[in-house]
Amino acid sequence: MLNFSGLELLETAVLVLDQASTMRYLNPAAETLFELNARETLGRPLSACFSEPQEILAALDAAEKQNASVTEHDVALALRLGNTIHVSFTVKHIDTPPPLVVLEFRQTDQQRKIANEERLAAQQQANRQLIRNLAHEIKNPLGGIRGAAQLLRHELSTPALREYTQVITDEADRLQSLLDRLLTPHRLPQVAELNIHEVLERVRSVVLAEVPNGLAVRRDYDTSLPPLYGDKEQLIQAVLNIVRNAVQAMQGAGEIVLRTRIARQVTLNRRRYPLALRVEIADNGPGVPEQIRDTLFYPLVSARPGGTGIGLHLAHTFVLQHNGAIEFESEPGRTTFILTLPLNGWRDET
Repeated sequence: MLNFSGLELLETAVLVLDQASTMRYLNPAAETLFELNARETLGRPLSACFSEPQEILAALDAAEKQNASVTEHDVALALRLGNTIHVSFTVKHIDTPPPLVVLEFRQTDQQRKIANEERLAAQQQANRQLIRNLAHEIKNPLGGIRGAAQLLRHELSTPALREYTQVITDEADRLQSLLDRLLTPHRLPQVAELNIHEVLERVRSVVLAEVPNGLAVRRDYDTSLPPLYGDKEQLIQAVLNIVRNAVQAMQGAGEIVLRTRIARQVTLNRRRYPLALRVEIADNGPGVPEQIRDTLFYPLVSARPGGTGIGLHLAHTFVLQHNGAIEFESEPGRTTFILTLPLNGWRDET
């Protein structure tokens, strides 16, 4: 019996078939990419593992006829559970008793995703530095304006004029609060072992207290998840900002689902992790407007009148500080924010 244990460490997805196109082996990366379970898949035909495997079967046939390896690029592959991914793959026959076929897959849309993540991270870093410098430049004169307004208030005897000075003071306080929030991400994370469900339950209780009527927050937890290493307060703030954003988009009436799952063999910031935690925050609101999707995590970008655009920017920053990634999928009636956090990311760096 052949030993395929060396393939388990590969980042690329590998399938091994026999001459009848029956599945004989798939590595963990293939299980993750194709949403398959090895125990349920082994011994089954290829056609039972994919909804439309015609292009794979055609490549298998071509490799056999040409007696050479065959590579296909940017193939749309329909998975059994209904999702479609874009892959490039190579087919190669190996002369073993019995003869086998090895297929190696690379997800091309994953490569685009990594490139987009790197572009966004670089842009966010530049934005944070610009805003930090700007915030420090604003804080000093803002304090002077507030102090002058308070002194003027004591000198004025006309109530109407004193009201105007109170407006100046209140607006200065509001701007100061905004500046403080812009500067918050620069605090270093306080890392400790935590339970992600405690984070989600804290957020759930806060939001239901803020919006007691018309809002449903459902749980869909995988209670078998191991502990996560991270900054509990930062993660609470990140999730809370996303949930509050959803509540505002739904105008306080709708449904939010908090979901947790395990993710295997994930690549985050060009680093491979065997296990990661996946948190999904789904709502049935109107969706993210098309015109701001590419800049949604930038500071001061908001589709809501009067919105500051700081909440999602902070959420993105906190997740990045945990060596994780944040992304979203959105259409009218269904928006899902996905946080992927490596379970051992912090311990690897100590």
